[in-house]
Amino acid sequence: IKANEGKSDIVYCLSRKKVEEFADILKANGIKALAYHAGMDSGQRSANQDAFLLEKADVIVATIAFGMGIDKPDVRYVIHYDIPKSLEGYYQETGRAGRDGGEGQCIAFYAYKDLQKLEKFMQGKPVAEQEIGKQLLLETAAYAETSVCRRKVLLHYFGEEYLEENCGNCDNCLNPKKQVEAKELLSAVLEVISTLKEKFKADYIVNMLVGNETSEIQSYKHNELEVFGSGTDEDDKTWNAVIRQALIAGYLTKDIENYGLLKISPKGKDFMKKPVSFKITKDNEFEEEEESEVPVRGGATCAVDPVLYSMMKDLRKKLSKRLEVPPFVIFQDPSLEAMATTYPVTLDELQNIPGVGAGKA
Repeated sequence: IKANEGKSDIVYCLSRKKVEEFADILKANGIKALAYHAGMDSGQRSANQDAFLLEKADVIVATIAFGMGIDKPDVRYVIHYDIPKSLEGYYQETGRAGRDGGEGQCIAFYAYKDLQKLEKFMQGKPVAEQEIGKQLLLETAAYAETSVCRRKVLLHYFGEEYLEENCGNCDNCLNPKKQVEAKELLSAVLEVISTLKEKFKADYIVNMLVGNETSEIQSYKHNELEVFGSGTDEDDKTWNAVIRQALIAGYLTKDIENYGLLKISPKGKDFMKKPVSFKITKDNEFEEEEESEVPVRGGATCAVDPVLYSMMKDLRKKLSKRLEVPPFVIFQDPSLEAMATTYPVTLDELQNIPGVGAGKA
């Protein structure tokens, strides 16, 4: 966000508290950010939305309620600071980026603990509602964990087929992940869960596998069992990945009503009798890089005159204030980028710029 100052971004968070906290963090770092959620006074909420539309603020940090009615075509980044509740919601929210045909990038932060928080919200709800909620979360987790082209996965989810193997835009296509055989690892996980009578959560199972003698494990004397320390060849990160992806693949289920205890599904019991191939996706290890502007894909090109483009954006902002309309109503970003690339000097040349036409020229 800091490296792309002046661009419109939406950051989604699950809770109102997180929205307020993250907006404050951005402001403390010199970023023009505003909060937006249903708990705010309606007047303040409208004022914040208008400020975002009129480019008085670069970033709006919001709960999912925001964006459903917003119509700002030049949003450049949509960031999910928390994992979305469903793939359908994610698809709708990311659709806010790059509506004008210009640059649009979507970033989602994913941690398994986020799913665990969402699962807690389902406790006490009717069984049917819990089952639907669990299925939606599993689909979201599967999308986050997949090594397949994300465009292909999303379009397939909505009944469309994307025939290309590499879209050239998503992280999986730009930095392909490795899949490794994990049949023996899954067998080890299922054996520990079975030995413990399916009465413990994922963290406990991982501690058993890596031989971590916690006070809880000692109190049950489980450190004396044969399965204790049976997975010391792998680290806890790998074992957590095996459990996550076993849940997604249907070998395990989670009893949400009973604190998230891991249960072996019928498919998992069949696997224990007759193991089959089970592959897990290994995350890429990235080294931290110095902050730099993310390269633009789609809208702008390297031929854009940055000084002229900046001058036109400033002029557009002044006109929007005078005319009391959002800047994109005057000219959208791709039109300004084209002007800063082709340098039109006649009316005819200006009319040929996309999004200009005879009316605006």
